[in-house]
Amino acid sequence: MAVIAGIDEAGFGPVLGPLVVSAAAFEVPRQCADECLWRLLSSAVSKSVSKRRRRVAFADSKRLYHGRRDSAGLEHIERGVLGMLRAAGEQAGSLRELLGALAPGAAGHAESYPWYAGADLPLPTTISPTDLTLSANSLKAAMSDARIRPLMLQGEPVFVAEYNRLVSQVRNKSSLLFDITCRLLDKLWRLDVDGPVHVWVDRQGGRMRYLPMLQRVFAQADYKIVEESETRSTYRLTAQGRNWRISFVQSAESGQFAVALASMMSKYLRELFMKLLNGYWLRHLPELTPTAGYYRDGVRFYRQIRPHLAELGFEAAQLYRSR
Repeated sequence: MAVIAGIDEAGFGPVLGPLVVSAAAFEVPRQCADECLWRLLSSAVSKSVSKRRRRVAFADSKRLYHGRRDSAGLEHIERGVLGMLRAAGEQAGSLRELLGALAPGAAGHAESYPWYAGADLPLPTTISPTDLTLSANSLKAAMSDARIRPLMLQGEPVFVAEYNRLVSQVRNKSSLLFDITCRLLDKLWRLDVDGPVHVWVDRQGGRMRYLPMLQRVFAQADYKIVEESETRSTYRLTAQGRNWRISFVQSAESGQFAVALASMMSKYLRELFMKLLNGYWLRHLPELTPTAGYYRDGVRFYRQIRPHLAELGFEAAQLYRSR
C-alpha cells in the first residue's frame, strides 16, 4: 500500500478566532499512489457542488463557502467533513465529540476562553441526519470498492492567546504557520506505514525553499531536492526504511483531494469556534453584528467590544491577534 496525505489551513489572515491547520491521509493501493482520488472515488465525490448527481463535494473550502454567513455557507463543508469522518468510523454528534475525533486536547485548551468554556454545539448544524447518513454510506462504499482507507484525520486549532505567544517567538506569521504544519508532518511520520508516502502541502506565501526547515524537523533523514520552482517545491526523504515525498504546491487544494479535505476540516472547525465566539458576545451585546474575524470587520467588532473586556475579567490577548 501507499499513503497520500494533504495539509492546509484556515484562519491565517483574520484578527479574531483560531488559526486551524489540518491533515488528511489515505492509504491507497500502491499502483494508485499517483492517481487522482477524485477519479478513484468518482461514484461518491465531485470537485464541485452538483445538483444532477448526489455526490459529496470536496474542494477548496473558500470555493464551497463563498464567504456566506447564513447556514448555506457551511452546508457543503459540513457534509464532506462529517460524512468522511463517519465513513472512517467516527461519530461526531457535537462539537465536543468532533474535537475528540479530529483534535484531541483542543477542548481542554478552549476552556481558558470564556466564549468556549463549557460550550458545545449539536452537529450537524446545517444538514439533516439522513443527509449525513446517506453521504457517509456513499463515501464508505466508494472507498471500499477502491480499497482506499482514511488513515489520519487531524486538526490543530491554535487559539488566540497561544497564537500571540508563539508568533512573538518567530520572525513572522509564515514561520508560525510552518511550525504548526510541522506538528502534523511529525504525526504523519509516526504512523505505522509500510509503503511510499506523498504529502501535499498548500504552498505557504511566496517561499520556494523548504529544505533547511524540513531538515530541522527530520534531522535523521536523507534528502534530495526534486524540484524548486515558482509553483512547486518537492523533496524526497528517506530514513529508517521510509520513502517520503513532500510537495509544497501553489493552490494544492485544487489539485489534490487530501488537501481539499484538509482545507474543509480547518474551515469547519474554525467556523464552529467563531459561532461560539459570536454567540457569547451577542448575549452580552445584543446589538452587535456577528463577524467572521477577518481584518476590516474583525477590527470593527473588536472596537465595539473592547470597552467591555475589563469588566468581564479577561485580557485583549485572549481575543485579538498581535499580528
